[in-house]
Amino acid sequence: MLDLTNKSTAYTLIIQMFYVKLLTYAKNPRLSKFWLIIGLFTVVALLEFSTPPEYVFGYLYIGPMLLANAHLSRVTTQQLTVVSCFLTILNIWVPGIYPIGSATIANRLIASLVLVVTDLLSKRNHLYQQAILQQQAKLQAQEKLTSVREDFASTLTHDLKTPLLGAIETLLAFQRENFGSVLPTQKKVLATMIRSHRTSLKMVETLLDVYRNDVEGLKLQLAPVDLVAIAEEVAATLTELASSRRVYISFNYGESDFRKFLWVYADAFQMERVFANLLTNAINHSPRGGKVEVMLESGSSYQTAKVMDNGAGITLEELPHLFERFYQGHSDRQAKGSGLGLYLTRQIVEAHDGKIWAENRVPHGAIFAFRLPVLPFSL
Repeated sequence: MLDLTNKSTAYTLIIQMFYVKLLTYAKNPRLSKFWLIIGLFTVVALLEFSTPPEYVFGYLYIGPMLLANAHLSRVTTQQLTVVSCFLTILNIWVPGIYPIGSATIANRLIASLVLVVTDLLSKRNHLYQQAILQQQAKLQAQEKLTSVREDFASTLTHDLKTPLLGAIETLLAFQRENFGSVLPTQKKVLATMIRSHRTSLKMVETLLDVYRNDVEGLKLQLAPVDLVAIAEEVAATLTELASSRRVYISFNYGESDFRKFLWVYADAFQMERVFANLLTNAINHSPRGGKVEVMLESGSSYQTAKVMDNGAGITLEELPHLFERFYQGHSDRQAKGSGLGLYLTRQIVEAHDGKIWAENRVPHGAIFAFRLPVLPFSL
């Protein structure tokens, strides 16, 4: 028989020496993770073979296995698992100085099974982590691409304003006959070109505002404003557009049908843009000889404005997407728009804590409406 007391003391000293080395490895980043794992593995093996078989230390192999799964190859991890199971079973007979019972064999078989299951779960977890890292990398790449694309579009949009303004001023100079007389037919062509350039400039400014609002947020200059006055002023500026399409604009002020005031706390300039976008949208989608009606309703909590046309209406498939960015539907109605005006309108209304929506009008046509909180009396 061996002197177990002296043997245990010797093993204890060896284990302490290993832990000192392992601490050195952990503090020195230049040393390989492989030797750190081997060192831990050796410590567990020494504990395993220096104690009676009833004391199952095989479960401690899980630590080196998890480290190996995180830092070493899959093949190396599997090899460590096989060696761990072999050493756990081998300790039943080696060193062979202890009596072996059925419970001891069962415990070691269970420990081996636990090691195998741990290896399988570690593999699945490793694959899951890799999938997450790949998805994160894809998302980061997409976000970077989107940022670069939007920065490019924003810069390009800003730079387009200068040549458009220059072209408009040049055409206006020709129209004023600054460079010589202009025939009536030529004036009509110049007017068409000016109108086209101004439309392009408006689209460029809308695109620039959309990008700026998405990045910086919409900055509002809030003050008490009357929605009725703003709607009437905007309608007056669109008289030429409505006349060119032979569309009549009317106002409905509710049951009394007399002009009233709809006071809200809002940015007057941004509210003008909201009515301009909605009225322009309604005029463009109304048939010749049609009618656009602006209904202004006062409520106890909200002031509501509705712009109604008698055009083709909205399909059920397009209805949920009308206010999305760059949305282009497949109907004749959507084909006329750029997909930006309604998105910008939604940005403005929501920045005022309001709500915007669209619905079909009976018997035909469409309704675009929004509501804003009533102006508090304390303001």
